[in-house]
Amino acid sequence: MPEQSPLDLAEDDPFGLHNLPYGVFSTADEPDRRRIGVRYGDHVLDVHTAASALGSPHSDVLARPTLNALMAMGRPVWQAVRADIRTWLGYPAIEPFLHPLTDVTLRLPFEVADYVDFYASEHHATNVGRIFRPDGEPLTPNWKHLPIGYHGRSGTVVVSGTPVRRPSGQRKAPADPAPGFGPTQRLDIEAEVGFVVGSPSALGEQVPQSAFRDHVFGVCLLNDWSARDIQAWEYVPLGPFLGKSFATSVSAWITPLEALDEARTAPPARDHELLPYLDDSGLEPGGLDIRITVAINGHTVSEPPFSTMYWTAAQQLAHMTVNGASLRTGDLFASGTVSGPRPEERGCLLELTWAGRDALELPGGNRTFLEDDDEVTLTAWAPGPGGVRIGLGEVTGRIVPNGR
Repeated sequence: MPEQSPLDLAEDDPFGLHNLPYGVFSTADEPDRRRIGVRYGDHVLDVHTAASALGSPHSDVLARPTLNALMAMGRPVWQAVRADIRTWLGYPAIEPFLHPLTDVTLRLPFEVADYVDFYASEHHATNVGRIFRPDGEPLTPNWKHLPIGYHGRSGTVVVSGTPVRRPSGQRKAPADPAPGFGPTQRLDIEAEVGFVVGSPSALGEQVPQSAFRDHVFGVCLLNDWSARDIQAWEYVPLGPFLGKSFATSVSAWITPLEALDEARTAPPARDHELLPYLDDSGLEPGGLDIRITVAINGHTVSEPPFSTMYWTAAQQLAHMTVNGASLRTGDLFASGTVSGPRPEERGCLLELTWAGRDALELPGGNRTFLEDDDEVTLTAWAPGPGGVRIGLGEVTGRIVPNGR
């Protein structure tokens, strides 16, 4: 019986023609050569080699070792290249340019310019407020008026599969007379969705929500690792710093924004008027119906729904630039922890264990926060055309001890 061609995918494959996420890979015979690829089923298409063989006018930009040059070209080129790749995958002659995923090494797909992390889930923010301010209002007065965020560290954004070393820092429990120093004892995850900027903007220019599609190239899963004890001591009055900056893991695959058109959904209803630049009435639905699964050591612990996010990515982009701050190709902004209304939909251990009060029952032993050698995996899918699923590339990270 002849071997099945990698071009013959099942119609419901989550990484079929309706998806086509971009990544960067290398092969065993050329480990130092990084190439742009597109995932198709369980294979990756060497896009530049295919483009060169087929005489694509975009061959040069596809020859780069990251996605940044392609992303900087803008939406018309993104659409043209995506259309070409869909056509190429219908040619049997393209098969030699496909590599099994098991034979390649996946790399960080783009050079990160700036990194901003938001705090857009009302359920997450409410839970955190109840944990830390049990006698006060869970949401701060500004929360429903603007998307709260902070600037992270772009140099510690790493690709899925990169080990995460347990960080050290200052820690001080409420009863301690003075802070001490050592490895975090409350290492946490944050299940998030990241948005990757392609087209830049000029300094002083405001980017309205209506221009979201012109600037955002694609979407990826993201795990913003958090050292809660370090964070709790340092964050007043300026916010997260060393408790967050040691590592942020992203998927090796960037799903084109266009692939998620069928997943568009309206955000939750709001109970007050927004300022004009954040008002999304009359615009296309800004929410995305992305279903996330969080697993620790292969055991599912949560299934956060992205459709419940109060602030949309378009609103976040508009807020991020309303003061005239410029966008750069490769900017990454993240949604903040995704949490739903039910306990099993909470996107971090801080919420799932209620700050360590309620241990999670796992086959290998109960957890309040992460232990050394724990492996966390985020996976997700979204509705696609005709009822098929759009798969988002997974994000995995294993905790290694401090000093290893």
